[in-house]
Amino acid sequence: MVYEDFETGKHARKTYDYLTHHLGGDCQFSNEMWKFDVLAIPRLREQAARDVRTADIIIVSCHGGSPLPPEVRSWIDLWLSEEVSSIALVALFDSPLDASPETQKVRAYLADAAKRGNMEFFAQPDRWPGPTQTAGAVQLFPALVPVAEGNTFSALPGFRQRIETFPHWGINE
Repeated sequence: MVYEDFETGKHARKTYDYLTHHLGGDCQFSNEMWKFDVLAIPRLREQAARDVRTADIIIVSCHGGSPLPPEVRSWIDLWLSEEVSSIALVALFDSPLDASPETQKVRAYLADAAKRGNMEFFAQPDRWPGPTQTAGAVQLFPALVPVAEGNTFSALPGFRQRIETFPHWGINE
């Protein structure tokens, strides 16, 4: 998981917790969390890229109203330069689908990265639960929709069905 700031990190962690809660009996889970700004340090960026090479799911959590920082793009280019075994790239945004042209650019960039890495791409476009709403995991994932061409299964049920073909499937196995 890579995240922009504390709030986006919490969003990524809640999504991870949701996955472990609903798929934990069928899968082995472990995770690594990297904040965008630490990816500016070359050694840490390389370590984060090594983590991706062994991950099944990559989660990028950001606000989306501004471009991805150069260090995040460098990190993505780094792990895409070698063989990636990941099966999915998940983009989490705290703004609605059409909130800004910049969000759409980030979404398009991540979708293209997933395509180059031969991965499924999923994005959560809906708003995060507000302070008066229940922030349960069920509310965090319903809007997660596949975006990759030719793959039109519903996100979580289809994803769960798909992973049953992967023995020992895990986040960073």
